[in-house]
Amino acid sequence: MPDALELLKTRRSVKVADLIAPGPSPAELDTLLRIASRVPDHGKLAPWRFIVFEGTARLEAGDIIASVYRSDHPADDPARVEIERHRLARAPLVIAVVSRAGPHVKIPEWEQTLSAGAAAMCLELAAHALGYAANWTTEWYAYDRRVLDRLGLAPHERIAGFIHIGTPAKPPEERPRPPLETIVTRFGG
Repeated sequence: MPDALELLKTRRSVKVADLIAPGPSPAELDTLLRIASRVPDHGKLAPWRFIVFEGTARLEAGDIIASVYRSDHPADDPARVEIERHRLARAPLVIAVVSRAGPHVKIPEWEQTLSAGAAAMCLELAAHALGYAANWTTEWYAYDRRVLDRLGLAPHERIAGFIHIGTPAKPPEERPRPPLETIVTRFGG
C-alpha cells in the first residue's frame, strides 16, 4: 500500500470506460463506505447517504434512466437509448453519494453539502488506496427529478456524485495541474 502522501499525490480520475472488472469485494466495499463516512460533519448530522449499484442492479437503475430518456427523446435511435441504459453498468461498482443537506438552526446547508462532497472524495481516495481507480460523474440523470424519485431519493435529496469504481484497464495518465502561483494567494504581510 502506498504511503499516505504518495497516495494523495498519485490519485487520478480514470475514464469510466477504462474501469473494468474486477471491482471491490464485499469486504472492500464495506471498507470504502466506512472510510467515506469519516468526513467532517459539523453537528454530526450525516448529511449524506450512499446508494450502491452492483451486479444486475446497475442495469435495473439503467432501465429507469433509459425510460426517462426515452420519454424525452421518443424519436432517438434505440442504440442511443441503450447508451443511457448502461450509464451505471460501465464500471463494476457505482456508489451514489446522496446529499441530504437541508435547513438547520446551527449548521449551514452549505457546510452539509460540502460534507457530501468530502464523502465522495474519500470514496475516490479509498478506492485508490485499495488499488482500484474511480471516476466521479454527475451526468444529466443526476439532476433529473424523475430519475431521482425512482432511485428512491427523498424530495430534498440530491446526487452529489456517482462514483464509478473498478480496476484501471491501463495506467492512469497524469494531466496538467494548475501552477500554484495561479491558484494561491497569501493574506497579509
